Amino acid sequence: MPTAYASVSALVAIMNNKPDFVRARDEHWYRIPVRSAPPRVDFSQLARVAFYQTKVFEDEKWAVNYHAEVRDIDRVKRIELLPHERDHPRAQDEYYRLKLGDLERLAKPIPSRRWRRIVFIPTTTEKLFQAEEINDLYHESPLEDELWHRLKRAGIPAERQFYVGKRDRVYCLDFAIFCVQGNLNIECDGDEWHSQLEDRVRDERRDRDLAQWGWSVLRLGTRDIRKQMRQSLRAIEEKILNLGGLREPPQGVEELMRLL
Repeated sequence: MPTAYASVSALVAIMNNKPDFVRARDEHWYRIPVRSAPPRVDFSQLARVAFYQTKVFEDEKWAVNYHAEVRDIDRVKRIELLPHERDHPRAQDEYYRLKLGDLERLAKPIPSRRWRRIVFIPTTTEKLFQAEEINDLYHESPLEDELWHRLKRAGIPAERQFYVGKRDRVYCLDFAIFCVQGNLNIECDGDEWHSQLEDRVRDERRDRDLAQWGWSVLRLGTRDIRKQMRQSLRAIEEKILNLGGLREPPQGVEELMRLL
């Protein structure tokens, strides 16, 4: 793992309707609301965008199939992009307009093994072209990448950046592992991020909520991952065994929501 962590150069964005796909393909642009744009992305450095397609795309659903070069970006109001929808309640909202090159198909689709909530995945062009499945795309920290690669080598299926929760409280889990008698959340606690008292108080409340929803939590620090990986993997495997072993991926939205 290189010491310098590559900056975000690509973005996977949701594509959940066919008109937006046609605009990206034929008119060469895609829109992102400024108010809900991913905060970690420096749009001036964005080189490529790819699209995670939802169920309306039938045979291509739940996968990243297409990508395009980002040639320019500007900020415009929605009414300028879609003048025929001038009465839309968000007509005056600002959007990033990504001006695209030709829409290209990836050599291999990047599928999601489970139905999951995806809006944006900041990533790198290298990860985009090398990913075998959705979890390979995430670009949160070198620590999480190290653990992800070791989990894959150990044959432990995990979902990265997996959202669970209720209406008033939603959490993003670093790694979610589905088991027969409950589920396991593995958190990578970097030394600096979780060293403050307010962080620990927030984490304790989070862990209590997750426990009520049927999740066990295992927290691994920098030393656990970088210096004691064998012991950490053994601890993960023991947790999985105590939870009755691995569970097959849910087959649909209803089954998944029953687990959360």
